[in-house]
Amino acid sequence: MLDDIDRRLLRQLQAAPDLPTKELADLANISAASCWRRIEKLHERGVLLGRRAIINWRALGYEVEVSLRITLDKTQTQAFDEFLATAREIPEVIEIQTFLGQVDVRLSVLARDMGHYQTIYRSKILTLPHIADIEALMQVAEIKSAQGLPI
Repeated sequence: MLDDIDRRLLRQLQAAPDLPTKELADLANISAASCWRRIEKLHERGVLLGRRAIINWRALGYEVEVSLRITLDKTQTQAFDEFLATAREIPEVIEIQTFLGQVDVRLSVLARDMGHYQTIYRSKILTLPHIADIEALMQVAEIKSAQGLPI
């Protein structure tokens, strides 16, 4: 599926996604035109989904991150769909994951401080439909957060 040049390009993009095509081509030891074509093909094949900015939320005043593990009342056939549609509308929810098992959904919530989190929790989270149980885990430290693969 991937050849050595594609792997070199992906390794470089994982390390520095904002590299200009010319610099990326130089690092991969190919021409800029070839580099551009390969990147386009990786996008077309769905290997590359895009490039993103990584934001330091703490620098913007968001000091609290809470992971909420939620079990839904699955007696309602639309419980998942209704819960997810409503949860997507909460701006402070930065990540939503669904699971098989006792926990159905995990939400990552950012807040400026504990008072702000409590306001979000009471006015937005607790109003989400079909919640049977919630467990909150407050993040103390981020040890590893890697999006990259060992290519």
